[in-house]
Order: sequence, then structure tokens, then C-alpha cells
Amino acid sequence: MTEPLLSPRAARTRSALLSAGMELMVDRPVDAIAIDEFVASARVAKGSFFNHFKDKREYANAIAREIRTEIEYWVGTINSGITDPLERLAGGMIAAAAYALARPQRTVVLARSFNGLSLGDHPINAGLLRDLRDAANQGQIHIPSEQAGVLYWLGSCQTLMGGIVEGAAGHEAVEALLMQMLELGLRGLGADPAQIARAAGPPTVKGRFASLEGAPRQ
Repeated sequence: MTEPLLSPRAARTRSALLSAGMELMVDRPVDAIAIDEFVASARVAKGSFFNHFKDKREYANAIAREIRTEIEYWVGTINSGITDPLERLAGGMIAAAAYALARPQRTVVLARSFNGLSLGDHPINAGLLRDLRDAANQGQIHIPSEQAGVLYWLGSCQTLMGGIVEGAAGHEAVEALLMQMLELGLRGLGADPAQIARAAGPPTVKGRFASLEGAPRQ
């Protein structure tokens, strides 16, 4: 969904509200926070909230979309120049792990946000859907449906991100968990061992994971 074009003042207000939500929702889910708290933290009038969001569900969805868009930027960074769809799928999970390690608070907020961003037809999932489709067409994976593939891969990535945040582990432990999840995830998509070793073997994963440590923060 494309956001409406806002005036500079309205854009600042919306940005302040989103930033407030990302701070407050680190400790509590959106349902446990009053709108008054959000607007007080953003230092805007209460009416401004309803100028931008119908209710807290729409507000939480917007926050989730902001974070997912940032993660997609990381995915695009790691997959730049990569054409093999299986390697691109692996890159998505590597980027998710790197993001969770670097930005644990935003990862928590994403998990607490209402969102429909796991839907296969959501625009933000277009790249994932294309990679799944290409990998299936090339015989690299075997999935019962594209929707199932999107849900499965996003679920695997989100579970990994949650495990990283909850475990509060360092680089090496996260890297080891990432490689295990990649192997399990690609097996679940029907990739054979040789394909998994090529797309997600330790040397490849270590190099790609390390490359995101200095990735620009959008």
C-alpha cells in the first residue's frame, strides 16, 4: 500500500507518532497502551492521531510496515547482484537474523504489532513470492502452494528473529543458529542437500552474514 503524500508538517507528525509507538511498544503491546500515552510521547495533539490512523490496529499495522520495510531494505542489500532464487531466499533469512541482532527492540515491536504483512498478496512480499515462484519453476524447491510457501518462509524468519532476541546471544551463537534454521527451512521447502550446501553452506552464510554488520541503517 502506498502512503498518501503528506505536507511537511503532517509528515513530521506522523513520523513522531510512529517513533513514539516504536519506543513504547518495546515494553508493552499496543492494546496495553492508551492513545493518550502515544500522543504525549510524540508531543502532538490527540486529534492528530486520528488524522493519520483510524484506530490502534491501523496504527500498529503502520508501525509493523515501517519495520518490515526496513528489513526489506536489508534483504535488498544482501541480495544485490544475486540472481539464484534459492540463494535469494537464504539471503532473506540471513538479513532477518542480522537485523534482529542489530535492532532487537524494533524486532520486539514487530512481533507485538498487528499486521497482515504475512499475506502472500501483500505488496511487501512481492520479492519473496517471486523468489519462491522462480525456485519452484527451476525445480529447486517443491511447495504445495505459493501462499503456503510465503507463510512458511516468513514464519521461519520471524521465529528465528524472536529466538535471537529472546536468547540475547552474540554474533557467533546467532550465526550458528542461523545456519541450523536455514538448513531446516530449505529442507522444508524441498531443497536437496546439494542445493542447501550451495546456497546456505557455512562459508557462504558466514560471509553474507558478516557483510551486513556494517550495512547502512535506512
